[in-house]
Amino acid sequence: MSEVRLSVVTVSWMTGPHLMDAVAAVLAAPGVDEFVMVSHENPPAAVAALRELAASHANFVLIETDANLGFAKGCNIGARAASGDLVLFLNPDAILAPGAGEQLKRSAQMALTRPWIIGARILNRDGSEQAGGRRGELTPRSAAVSFLRLDRLFPGLRNLHWEADDVPDDMTEVPTVSGAAMMMRRDDFLEIGGFDESYFLHVEDIDICRSVRMAGGQVWFEPRVEILHFGGTSQSSPMRVETHKAAGFVKYFWKFYPGPIQRLATILLIAPIYGAIWARVVWLWLRGR
Repeated sequence: MSEVRLSVVTVSWMTGPHLMDAVAAVLAAPGVDEFVMVSHENPPAAVAALRELAASHANFVLIETDANLGFAKGCNIGARAASGDLVLFLNPDAILAPGAGEQLKRSAQMALTRPWIIGARILNRDGSEQAGGRRGELTPRSAAVSFLRLDRLFPGLRNLHWEADDVPDDMTEVPTVSGAAMMMRRDDFLEIGGFDESYFLHVEDIDICRSVRMAGGQVWFEPRVEILHFGGTSQSSPMRVETHKAAGFVKYFWKFYPGPIQRLATILLIAPIYGAIWARVVWLWLRGR
């Protein structure tokens, strides 16, 4: 059996100072057969640097959209252009560690129920595990517990985020992994329709994890693949980014919980969701000052 080919797909819009570090890490990574970069209106200096790299690397495919089409649509464009059997969606401020591509290929060869998703262990700069890399099922109840931090008041309640749990030695099945570093078979990704493009930024990863599980597939957390994710490096307004995230949560609940009582619960959650997310932006700004 011939070895599968791995394509890395990255979508970038005004990413910030770590973009070229992320690009260099992918181009140098063993096991990566192709790098597809979808550039949404990046600064002229970044675009020039990306064009130069594309001209000098045969495995680097640069797609310029000349507009900010959103993360989900950008990933779909990149996946359609990719030629690999496997597609790793990687954030533009995420550093692919040496050996990560080869490990992902080995993990993909296991007898996994298709369609499947494999997510990496996402790390902060200090080496701690980043929130969101492995998560439980997103429901109105779990969202309320997490956004309102009810687990602190009632220890019996489970938080949506699992990064504080012990790190397993091997791949472990989980409900949700992060789109910062998420791999699928390309044919499976295209067959289920890719990312839902009604999400502009954030929550599309939670959506596709749920869609894969609803299709009878599995979502896996692979702790042996570690990705340094800087996060928060976009030159866009943090309030704008977080507003897209809040809107994504509302769309998700409206999509997967269509019953009248469920829709009412979504409506009641709108204010707490936006309030909690905006409060976090203000808190980070105050901490920075």
